[in-house]
Amino acid sequence: MNEFDKIKQNFEAVKKELAAITDRPVEIMAVTKNQPVEYINYVINELGIDIIGENRVQELLSKYDSINFPDDRKVRVHLIGSLQTNKVKYIIDKVDMIESLDSLKLAREIDSRAQKCGRVMEVLVEVNIGHEEQKGGVMPEQLEDFLESISDFRNIKVRGLMTIAPKTDDKQKKFEYFCKTYQYFIDISTKNIHNISMDILSMGMSGSFPQAVSAGSTRIRLGTTLFGERK
Repeated sequence: MNEFDKIKQNFEAVKKELAAITDRPVEIMAVTKNQPVEYINYVINELGIDIIGENRVQELLSKYDSINFPDDRKVRVHLIGSLQTNKVKYIIDKVDMIESLDSLKLAREIDSRAQKCGRVMEVLVEVNIGHEEQKGGVMPEQLEDFLESISDFRNIKVRGLMTIAPKTDDKQKKFEYFCKTYQYFIDISTKNIHNISMDILSMGMSGSFPQAVSAGSTRIRLGTTLFGERK
């Protein structure tokens, strides 16, 4: 079995597992960190994946021109890793969504750069659900105030929330963290904050997507589970 066959087998296994958890649609993002472009093009053009997520700006730029985007459907490119304000200018015209908005300073820069190139950038606000000091994200208790503070930016459109659960082997604890995030997602959606939509809840990665989907995730981000161990 070659590497492409393994990726296809992995993809089919993920879809089967999702079907056993829920009958609602869940988006599968292919996380392309450290993956060769041949694998990225395979999952796009052979497996039909239509969202790819890159963690680092430099890696995204190095691969971008070699990605074979199909003519018959939209494939979205998302920036999912921590984003420095001085790097926004390099990706503002290349990505369809930034999933790691976590500060007012970054929001201002995205809004300014998006305005200059005549677009509205869709974003997810990253929530630091585990209150981890070493990790980015808005603290949950500050989330509503943060959303209010960015609601008047004309060139940013908040589409929902993203979170990364604290590392733990305890599946129940993962599930509880995701449930907490889901509750914030639902609570915010009832507030009707101007220019803030709660359409997307991006949570769950290779080691946690079953718990995330069970808790209400609408999008999962898969690297190792899809591609195998990083080379």
